[in-house]
Amino acid sequence: MQMTTNDKAYRGERQALVSALAATLPAGSILSAEEDLKPYECDGLSAYRATPFVVVLPETVDEVQHVLRICQRLDTPVVVRGAGTGLSGGALPHERGVLLSLAKFNRILDIDPHNRCARVEPGVRNLAISEAVDNFGLYYAPDPSSQIACTIGGNVAENSGGVHCLKYGLTVHNVLQIKFLTMDGELHTVGSKALDGPGFDLLALIHGSEGLLGVIIEVTVKLLPRPQRVQVMLAAYDDIEKAGAAVADIIAAGIIPAGLEMMDKLAIQAAEDFVHAGYPVDAVAILLCELDGTDEEVSEHVLIVRKILKQSGATEVRTAKDEQERAALWKGRKVAFPAVGRISPDYYCMDGTIPRKRLPEVLKSIADMSREYDLRVANVFHAGDGNLHPLILYDANKPGELERTEEFGGKILELCVAVGGTITGEHGVGIEKLDQMCTQFSAAELEQLHAIKRAFDPAGLLNPGKAVPTLHRCAEFGAMHVHDGKLAFPELERF
Repeated sequence: MQMTTNDKAYRGERQALVSALAATLPAGSILSAEEDLKPYECDGLSAYRATPFVVVLPETVDEVQHVLRICQRLDTPVVVRGAGTGLSGGALPHERGVLLSLAKFNRILDIDPHNRCARVEPGVRNLAISEAVDNFGLYYAPDPSSQIACTIGGNVAENSGGVHCLKYGLTVHNVLQIKFLTMDGELHTVGSKALDGPGFDLLALIHGSEGLLGVIIEVTVKLLPRPQRVQVMLAAYDDIEKAGAAVADIIAAGIIPAGLEMMDKLAIQAAEDFVHAGYPVDAVAILLCELDGTDEEVSEHVLIVRKILKQSGATEVRTAKDEQERAALWKGRKVAFPAVGRISPDYYCMDGTIPRKRLPEVLKSIADMSREYDLRVANVFHAGDGNLHPLILYDANKPGELERTEEFGGKILELCVAVGGTITGEHGVGIEKLDQMCTQFSAAELEQLHAIKRAFDPAGLLNPGKAVPTLHRCAEFGAMHVHDGKLAFPELERF
């Protein structure tokens, strides 16, 4: 087959980039062959794929700095990737850019049990932190369902939560200090091992920044002592709206559970078939409520919560009799996503947040839309903090079904905004929710987000095209008025 001019230019550009990188990086840390690039073509949002131009796997901070400086000099975009478990396309490669994998940054650098913190590299798995400090009676609280695989750098980038975020907060509430590199390779430290760091609170700004502002190379996390007692309760319901109302009733009673999760009938059946967690498969919905603290505190709260659950219409209330049953109940919730994958060729995992009091009506609206779009939905979510994860079941092999699914998902996110919520709780925006950002924010607000981006990355080379839409895109989406055919901030189109 004869090579076209475009093919020659593409290969020439790639070779020039590889040669520049090879001058400073060790052999084997640069991937450019087609078969080596394919494993990096998507993250957990596999409906969107792109083959990266080049993949690099540095092992030291110096090597990362070299990569960034070379890419800045060559005006080459950079997309940072951790474990690739993200669900919004945040790590989708740039077809003319470098995919910077931090998989080799997987060391726990220091554990300080006296000050209850640990310094880790961004490629350390979430669960590995708790495993490493278990002998000190400590643990790291944020626990996304993917914690066995997801990495702390990605958790910071998406500000991940987990089943225990209701009481112990998101990643931002459990990180003390971050070291990161800007696009020019300059090292910055924000936060401190103390409770408050000097200057502006840039530590919070880096959380949820989705790789747009810098490359995280070290994180100091806060560790917590393991509670004296942990008790898990399961409540079954014959009406999902009753279960939703019970969530608000528990919080209104002044009790903040460590975790408060809900699953609907489809999710219950899928999880039970997968891991045999002991769920009542005839229930329309279940609540999992975990209470922790001192023995006396937990005993008191169990009695109060049991009464609330019964009064809210629960058909069954069960308390885990031992640690083995507690682990089984949580395992069913943690594997809900892969379990649903066993009953459908494909599924689309949504992520939005709403005020808890609006939960019953939002669930009803999702059910109505499910019938309208003729697509099944399995609801699995962090009910306590209003973070919804509806899983839309579809078959990508059926013409038009993916597009219909995406439209349905967009409507769910717009519903979240309409009731006073947000379009994301922990999965980020990535490329998935760019249009819904136009619904969530005004033109002036988007300009402020772009201004922050420019302050850290003037050339817009870090993860371009993600998280914050251009006003032109918003105008095309129909969510933003354009005066006289011109955008209010045309300079944003660079990004």
